Amino acid sequence: MSTRRSRLSKLLIFLLCWLTCSIAAAELRLASWNIQNLGWNNDKSYEAVARVVSQFDFIAIQELMNEDGLTALVDELEAKTNESWGVMFSAPLGTSRYREKYAFIWREGVIEYVDGAVLYLDDREQFAREPYSARFYAPELDLNFIAATVHITYGERVTDRTPEVRALAAYWEWLADIYPEDRNQRILFGDFNLQPHHAAWAPLWEIAQPLITEGATTLSTHDRQYANLYDNIIIPNDHNLPITGAGISKYPELLTQTTPHYWSHAKARAHVSDHAPVYLLLGNAALHPMNNGELHVPNRSNATQTPTAELRCIDINTASAERLEALPHIGPARAEAIIAGRPWAGYVELIEISGITRERVREMVGEGVLC
Repeated sequence: MSTRRSRLSKLLIFLLCWLTCSIAAAELRLASWNIQNLGWNNDKSYEAVARVVSQFDFIAIQELMNEDGLTALVDELEAKTNESWGVMFSAPLGTSRYREKYAFIWREGVIEYVDGAVLYLDDREQFAREPYSARFYAPELDLNFIAATVHITYGERVTDRTPEVRALAAYWEWLADIYPEDRNQRILFGDFNLQPHHAAWAPLWEIAQPLITEGATTLSTHDRQYANLYDNIIIPNDHNLPITGAGISKYPELLTQTTPHYWSHAKARAHVSDHAPVYLLLGNAALHPMNNGELHVPNRSNATQTPTAELRCIDINTASAERLEALPHIGPARAEAIIAGRPWAGYVELIEISGITRERVREMVGEGVLC
């Protein structure tokens, strides 16, 4: 009898450990991204876009211009991740002068489409592009969630955007009516073209909340500086989502760190997007790392020359001595001198170090190895 109890106890312990580990391992990464005119013949680097998207398990896309653009992105994504990705997209929305689509894409091994795929019944014609939604299921988390997305019209003035933002409160309630059993798992992804502290949000903030309240998501003309917090993810005040994090993926810096190229904001805006993705982490999730590898970008006059694969972007104010030694003409002594001289206001100041001439600084800058 005691042996039987011992076996039962061990079995129960095993089951409890398995259940605990399974719950701890459950994770999901959701994102929203305006991929600036995706599908137009505009020198888009689909490889770079796919690299950024590969951080996530699900992404709501705004500014999809045609199906060909989505096909090109998913082809790159599947080649990069060796996984199948699900796809759905809306009809073209907008005016006769300008129309775009919404899209959802997801890792099919992680997320399942359930139902929905509906446009808002905008009988009052409040939106230039009616919001789009569908229901999905995440088996690891045993969670249904409602994904909705919208791209608020930009217009010529801020006042052109506020009517649509005010109308989002009615849309939010409509979503609850359409998906009543999962109303606490509604998630609205979008490019709202309005900062979350603007007064026009007041009706929606009574019943919902933004996940991103600090920082900015649009790329300025200056590297590492961002202009406006226009992109966001909105959830119910009474949600039951297992949220563990949310943020902005500053993709030019990430591409610079994970590819043998320096991605200035000018190059990123020209070949990827003028918006950065925003994301939501559920369960025990951290962002997937971007895959390393060679990156092809169409030639542009503002593109930095490509360094060798071994020389990734190096910041003279933060890099280790070992990383600094990867720079041309920099040995252990000069690497230590660079560290001792921090902070440096600019590359040209490196000429203060013995043996580093202006010509050598120009060589490093020309090779694109310096951040």
